[in-house]
Amino acid sequence: MNQFVQNLLGMGGMTDQVIATDFLISTKSGIRNYTVAITEAATPELRAVLKEQLLAAIQTHENITNFMMAKGFYHPHELSEQLQVDLTAANTATNLAQKSNS
Repeated sequence: MNQFVQNLLGMGGMTDQVIATDFLISTKSGIRNYTVAITEAATPELRAVLKEQLLAAIQTHENITNFMMAKGFYHPHELSEQLQVDLTAANTATNLAQKSNS
């Protein structure tokens, strides 16, 4: 997103973080869905295809996690740091909602 538009909307540099977080959450959901699908698959061939897709989703999850950690968006091993990131994101979302309701 254009920096001017981000500033206009009050988002600042949050866009990459929001997109990455959404992608990470979606990937986690996909991983859960693949595991359920594997247990429900009717044939060994279908299970094999789903397992390949599951492994790809797990690799994607790792890539997103590494990206987010490198950018300082995600701190899975430092709860206090992650809490600060989450509070900042929550405050930004709250402020955006208040601005849009004004």
